[in-house]
Amino acid sequence: MEDLGTILGVWAHPDDETYLTAGLMAQAVRDGGKVVCVTATRGEEGSFDEERWPTSEMGKVREAELVESLRILGINDHRWLDYYDGTCASVPSEEAVAKVEAIVREVDPDSVLSFGPDGMTDHPDHKATCAWATAAFEHAAKPGAKLYYATMTPEWTEEFVPRMNRFNVFMSPDVPPVTPREEAAVIFELPPDLLELKLQAIEAHVSQVEGMLNAFGQDFFREAHKEEYFRLAAKKEIG
Repeated sequence: MEDLGTILGVWAHPDDETYLTAGLMAQAVRDGGKVVCVTATRGEEGSFDEERWPTSEMGKVREAELVESLRILGINDHRWLDYYDGTCASVPSEEAVAKVEAIVREVDPDSVLSFGPDGMTDHPDHKATCAWATAAFEHAAKPGAKLYYATMTPEWTEEFVPRMNRFNVFMSPDVPPVTPREEAAVIFELPPDLLELKLQAIEAHVSQVEGMLNAFGQDFFREAHKEEYFRLAAKKEIG
């Protein structure tokens, strides 16, 4: 896998970054690289148990979970876009793109990582975040910078989607997006120590993952998240 340089991740909810890029981010930090993570919302509507995690408190709960997860991974530069969970599709596009564009200009990333237009799970917030990241990349990324969209392989989809959909992870039969292994731009197989670190980072999102962990066990999560995949969406021309 080629060096991704300075990485900017643009995501919708706390935990999106952990599932899709925990290994890549942690490895980049270990290699001395710069990693900046952007999250659009605090996942305020993500309660699975109103008694333990009332919706009125979910923003604070998930913010704390994300802070701990990023600490585990060694990520110390995080930005909020401060939108409310479930509303991203109705946010004025110019406003949101301007926020992300300002971050792109400041961070000057070599690689921008986000969802593809499918949103990985078909979530409207994910799709909106992709659109913002893509527009900001087009407007502000430096020559030579690359935009990557998260994807999965056919083999991964066949093995894991039926089980994950016991929890309605994927909201449409058209997701997750699939890219043959030989066509993926990034396939990162996490070494054992990074995989354990990723599992710890996932487990930090207690309010979101507890049910699946109890149902499937840690070994399922190790197997399902041992690789991270991205396809190349765009590259800024040089000169």
